[in-house]
Amino acid sequence: MQIPPAEAAERFGRFLAEAATNAGYDVRPRAGGRKQLAEAAGISASAISRTLDGKTLPRPAQMESLAKAVGVDVLEMLVRGNVISSENRNEATERPVASASLTPEEAVDAWGITNPLVRKMLIGQIEQAIRLQEESETGEVDAASRG
Repeated sequence: MQIPPAEAAERFGRFLAEAATNAGYDVRPRAGGRKQLAEAAGISASAISRTLDGKTLPRPAQMESLAKAVGVDVLEMLVRGNVISSENRNEATERPVASASLTPEEAVDAWGITNPLVRKMLIGQIEQAIRLQEESETGEVDAASRG
C-alpha cells in the first residue's frame, strides 16, 4: 500500500527532525539548526525547512547527503522516513552487483537516457572514467601527474 505524498512528506519530516535533533541540530524554527543542517547536507535552507515541516520530500539526489549530515545510514533513513518499505530495504541490501560489463552505450540505454546531447556527454564521461580507472590500475596516472 502506497502512502499519499502529503502523508509521506509529513512522516519523513518527523523522522528527519528527530534524527537531526539526535545529531545535535536544534531544528526548531529560527533556532539556527536548520541552517547548519542545510550547510552540512549541501542543501538550501528553504528546502531543509520545507522537508522538516513535512511539506516536501527531499529529491533522491539529496538523500545521501542528508543521511550523512544526521549520522544515519541512508537505507535506514529511507525506511524509517517511510520512503521505502522494509521489504524494499532487504531487496536493496541483498541485490548482487552485476558481473556483466556494460558498454557506455548500453549503460545510457539502461538508464533511459534518450536526449542525444545528454547521451553524448554521458558516454564521454563514462569513457573518461574507464580510461582513468585503467590508468590508475597500471600506475600510468601517477607517472603522468609527476611528469
